Amino acid sequence: MTTLTLTDQTASDVKADVLVLLSVKSDAGASLVPAHGLVTESVDHITATLKAIGAKGAEDEAIKLTGVPGLTTPLVVVSGTGLDHQPTADDHEPVRRAAGAATRGLSDTAHIALAAPDDATLAGAAAEGALYGGYRFVTYRSSASSTKRLEKVTLLSASAGDDAVKSAATRAEVLADTQAWARDLVNTPPNDLYPDSFAELAKKRFQGGKVKVEVMDEKALAKASCGGIVGVGQGSSRPPRLVTLTYKPSKAKAHIALVGKGITFDSGGLCLKPPTGMITMKCDMAGAAATAAAVDAIARLGLPVTITAYLCLAENMTGSDAQRPGDVVTMRNGKTVEIINTDAEGRLVMADGLSYASEQHPDLVIDIATLTGAAVMAFGGRVMAVLSNDDATRDQVVAAADRVGEDSWPVPLRPELRKPMDSDVADLKHTGQKEGGMITAALFLREFVGTAKDGSDLPWAHLDIAGPAFHEGGPFGYVAKGATGFGIRTLVGLVEDRA
Repeated sequence: MTTLTLTDQTASDVKADVLVLLSVKSDAGASLVPAHGLVTESVDHITATLKAIGAKGAEDEAIKLTGVPGLTTPLVVVSGTGLDHQPTADDHEPVRRAAGAATRGLSDTAHIALAAPDDATLAGAAAEGALYGGYRFVTYRSSASSTKRLEKVTLLSASAGDDAVKSAATRAEVLADTQAWARDLVNTPPNDLYPDSFAELAKKRFQGGKVKVEVMDEKALAKASCGGIVGVGQGSSRPPRLVTLTYKPSKAKAHIALVGKGITFDSGGLCLKPPTGMITMKCDMAGAAATAAAVDAIARLGLPVTITAYLCLAENMTGSDAQRPGDVVTMRNGKTVEIINTDAEGRLVMADGLSYASEQHPDLVIDIATLTGAAVMAFGGRVMAVLSNDDATRDQVVAAADRVGEDSWPVPLRPELRKPMDSDVADLKHTGQKEGGMITAALFLREFVGTAKDGSDLPWAHLDIAGPAFHEGGPFGYVAKGATGFGIRTLVGLVEDRA
């Protein structure tokens, strides 16, 4: 874990391996964001050097400078925000990305000092970005490798003694640590991360803490009529699990249920994926990882909201007992489903999780899943789709995502796409027409969202993170190749809003 230290020590006096400063765009090129205690001699030298080399202050521009006078740090990194003005509280995401771009490019650096803008929101965003960018997945590196994670970030702020800045720094450290755990889970190869080992890691993570962990094995799932999870997992030698996480603080102001898709590897089942389509399918449990990490963060932050979370874990393989197209399974809520395409497995495990979540009659149900390639086709690799049975709930999720700096887009549930899921032999099929596949998947999930105690529909939102959960392209901001931990901040932000 990278540690975060908040201090009012000046940029000129701090002792670290690297000092990170932020910049914005101006008519003269890159212009520094004011840094606490940075002396005029240093500012003049950096400004002149940036002008001489043509620095722009653009997003993902990280300029390394040595020999800056007036500093004790041997290396300075000036990281561009891409803003054309000095940052305000609304500019938290550009600041977060600029800090992350700096630390992402400093592999094998132990201690980084970061000059934070003098605003609590921006200080927290800068700390988050620096910690996210410093993440490295090193578990499978040989002992000969020198690659390691960033050990320490020192956040420099003239307002370090203010409660708001202290709170922002604490929140940043918790979010970064839980996100790193989720990224580790997703990045772990599927021969080591499978339903039972995931469940054991969750038990270890929460042992002795505020979160209660319960695990249902394949026998308990079959007895509970969880035909979705059982059916998907029956083709694997490593059977499925349903992990329930419960956080129940005193004087809770609301009860939110979270459901995460946890397909630890997706071969496509008998409807086999092409080889290239399987390469990144260890990431198909990113929804469950985000859910578990969010619960961890919510508990550590002490938010006064009861959380009941369900990790729906299965491995979709082609063993001798694998589920077949044409099979009919009975789900937890009693509905029967005709199987059409075994590569549309995620919605099946999620259906049982949503049924369980509904039985608790929470105030709100949120599911998160790497569910459809259609979402990637529609929005690319950086945007989460948000669908809901309630417009106000959908808007609340989008607002929470915006507040924490995660890109999302609201999508309507088109009712005409439900009819193609009618089945001749069961209550419904689990797929429909090819067009509108993202919406069809959400419409299927809606069939398993229950009612509140008064009989009204439970407010529910579906978060499709198939695009942003795993990054395969060139790095940007605080995002490197591999797992991103996307969705954790939105879930935590939504709970904060309810609290």
